[in-house]
Amino acid sequence: MITSRRTAWLVALLPMLLAMAFIVLAGEAERQASATDTLPAGLDSTEGAELRDRLPDEQGTTAVVLWTVDDGTIDEAGVEALGQVATDLGAVERGEEGAVTLSEDGTAAIAVVPVAATDSQEVADAVTELRDELAAAAPDGVRTQVTGPAGVTADLCAVFDGANTRLLAATAGIVAILLILTYRSPVLWLVPLVVVGIADRLAAVSATQVMALLDVAWDDSTIGILSVLVFGAGTDYALLLISRYRDELRTHESRYDAMAVALRRTAEAILASATTVVLGVLTLTLSLVPTTRGLGVACAVGIVIAAAFALVVLPAALVLFGRWVFWPRVPHTGEPELADSGSFWGRVGALVALRPAQFVAGAVVVLAVMSVGVLRLDLGLDQDDQFLDEPEAIAAATRLGESFPAGLTDPARVVTRADPDQVLAAVEGTSGVDRATLADQADGIAVIEAVLEGDPGSAGARSAIEDLRAALASYDDTHVTGTEAESVDEAAGAARDRKLILPLILALVLGALLLLLRAVVAPILLVATVLATYAASLGVSWWVFTGPLGFESLDSSVPLLSFLFLVALGVDYNIFLVTRAAQESAEHGSRRGMLRALTATGGVITSAGIVLAAVFLVLGVLPLVVLAQLGTVICIGVLLDTLLVRTVLVPALALLLGDRFWWPRRVSTNQV
Repeated sequence: MITSRRTAWLVALLPMLLAMAFIVLAGEAERQASATDTLPAGLDSTEGAELRDRLPDEQGTTAVVLWTVDDGTIDEAGVEALGQVATDLGAVERGEEGAVTLSEDGTAAIAVVPVAATDSQEVADAVTELRDELAAAAPDGVRTQVTGPAGVTADLCAVFDGANTRLLAATAGIVAILLILTYRSPVLWLVPLVVVGIADRLAAVSATQVMALLDVAWDDSTIGILSVLVFGAGTDYALLLISRYRDELRTHESRYDAMAVALRRTAEAILASATTVVLGVLTLTLSLVPTTRGLGVACAVGIVIAAAFALVVLPAALVLFGRWVFWPRVPHTGEPELADSGSFWGRVGALVALRPAQFVAGAVVVLAVMSVGVLRLDLGLDQDDQFLDEPEAIAAATRLGESFPAGLTDPARVVTRADPDQVLAAVEGTSGVDRATLADQADGIAVIEAVLEGDPGSAGARSAIEDLRAALASYDDTHVTGTEAESVDEAAGAARDRKLILPLILALVLGALLLLLRAVVAPILLVATVLATYAASLGVSWWVFTGPLGFESLDSSVPLLSFLFLVALGVDYNIFLVTRAAQESAEHGSRRGMLRALTATGGVITSAGIVLAAVFLVLGVLPLVVLAQLGTVICIGVLLDTLLVRTVLVPALALLLGDRFWWPRRVSTNQV
């Protein structure tokens, strides 16, 4: 029915029209962000933030205003003028010092301004207004900047201002260029691009609606990653289907018959791949971090839609056009099938067949050498390292640290229901705490601000947080929160997620391959190659980040997310190759079947891998380090998987083992 002459136009057009109507009428759902959306649930800093939010006069967050001079110092009259500006802005009075605190060297002054806001966008709007007011009121020769938690939040929002549009345009552009290069046709590339593009927009709208219905958190990066995933996976599925369709046109006079056969022979691979990826991304729902759970739900919705459009809409859309859509490389009946052609990958297969053991050994050595960097891996980005381009809040924080004690503007906060005087005394007596004050108290909840001696992000600051928690362990409902405490807990939450989710992803992938191939040896070897690819890509990326790019560590979320996408998407190429090999081996024997499968799928796997690598690298258009790191690791891993593992190492292993590769399944009817 999908590819029938009478109904193909209906199957092609109706879903796309319905999808566009839903996109326009429903639109992406909106939600009010919470301060704990990105914090691991159940950990101390998160519980502290939740308790602090119950204060009746909680102001949401604070901005730190920094005034500096390049020449000379700020005199008494200048401090008085700045004090008037700070008072007009509602800055917090600090005892005898008033609203403005002057540094000991006299070159800088600060004020803390409460920002009443309920979500990140309101914070960004308030900070933008604050910066405008400060610029207008700045005395001659005095530079003003805004930092602190509110400033960082505002600059983070600016990163995503219009980001999804830029990301979508860049992704669609990259996919279009690669499809044109792949098909070398002025028309054909438009069909999969339009289908995948509509699927992407439908996925974005559907995912946000589903997450809103399930009350699952998401943030600005969720839709960006989802878009990259849908474009990458959807294009991969399209490449596989179109490659098989072109092949079948060489043996079928009717394009409808050719597409029916192509769809039947690729549906198993696409469905198996999509199912595995969906199960893989759903493991993220076990994460402690609410937005990570949301990413898992969103990606699952996206993959389902991408696979549905690839298996229903795309085949019907393609058969609406004649063979001419492939012009100038139009396939004709009677031409040799791709598996019988003397293509580049056919020659590669012949070369691998001569010395499979040497190719296995060589590939393993290459992957092992590339994996060495994993031994040096360091996780956890400081706040200063979160942006590729240094925004005002980060530059101001660096300058502030030159004139004021570390931790003064972003102290640790102890939130408690216990006796505040006793808790304050315990905090003041803790090693690594410079000073502590009772900042707020209402409804039986008290907030104590503790200025730490160590620099933000340093081992000393982290040690002080641990010491504080140990000193306050005997006090009921008492929690240490703030930026430094959240950083410590984010690292702990990420470590917990890796220990739980990584083995589960592997088990799901292995189980999917066992069911699909009905074999034991092949799935185990294929999973081992995926692990080797992941280790190699992470190792190479580490040297790239710490060498040319100058970073000291990876974001703590990168190993989990890159593992998920590399393993879940890497299994696509396993499935594309081995399902074709199983089909060919039934007629030609396991050895010849693998060589024919490599010849037939080598090109499409390479094209699909390059497309997927390129679209994930597009994440680097956003000046956020975590996304750039994630995109780089996945790009390197996919290219390794495509150009070395799936097209050289796996065929070499299969050729080396012969029928044992498929044990206990018997795929060969004869041995060639």
